Amino acid sequence: MAASLQRLRRHQAALRRCRRCPDMLGPPVTGQPVLSPVLLVGQAPGPREVEQGRPFAWTAGKTLFGWFAGIGLAEDDFRRLVYMAAVCRCFPGKHPRGGDRVPSPDEIARCAPWLEKELALLEPELILPVGRLAIARFMPVGCLDEVVGRRHRLEVGGRRCDVIPLPHPSGASTWHRTEPGRGLLARALELVARHPAWRRLVRQAARGA
Repeated sequence: MAASLQRLRRHQAALRRCRRCPDMLGPPVTGQPVLSPVLLVGQAPGPREVEQGRPFAWTAGKTLFGWFAGIGLAEDDFRRLVYMAAVCRCFPGKHPRGGDRVPSPDEIARCAPWLEKELALLEPELILPVGRLAIARFMPVGCLDEVVGRRHRLEVGGRRCDVIPLPHPSGASTWHRTEPGRGLLARALELVARHPAWRRLVRQAARGA
C-alpha cells in the first residue's frame, strides 16, 4: 500500500511538471493522491480550477458534489476518498466565439498517457466519466440518452471494470435539468450508490477513516 501510494505521488509530481501542449493554460490540475477503487474522469479544468489547483472547484463542482452528497459522500469526503482525473489536465482557454475551447485531438492524445498510467496504478473497480468528452474516452457516444443511466461493464487498461457515465454539471447545459436527462441522471446516481466500491467508500466516510 505504501509503495503504491508513493508511486502515485511520483506520478502526480511528474504530471504537474508537464508542459506538452503549448496552447493549453497550466499548470496541470490534479486531485488528491488517493488509492481509490473509484475513479472520476472529468473533461478539462476551467480557469478557476487552475487558479485553485483542484478539479471541479467552481460552479459546476457545486452541482456535481451536490449529486454525490445525495448518495452518501459530501465534497470533502469525496475529494479525500475518490481519485479525480481528467481527459486533459490543463485549461484549454476560451473559444473566440465564447465558452471554453474544446481540446484538440492532438492535445487529448498528448495527455492520454497520464490517465493510462493512473488506470494501471489504481486498477479501479468503478469509473465515473463526467461529460461527453470523458465518456468518449471509454465508449462511443452519440446521444447522452444512449449511455447515461446504465452501468457498462468494459475492459479498461486491460482489466474489466464498471463504467457509469454522468452528464457534465455545467450551468450552461440543460440536459441534466430536463427530461429525459433528469431521470437518466437519477438512475445513474442510483447505480453508483448501489455499487460495492462506492458503498465501501460511504462506510469509510461514516467511520471517519
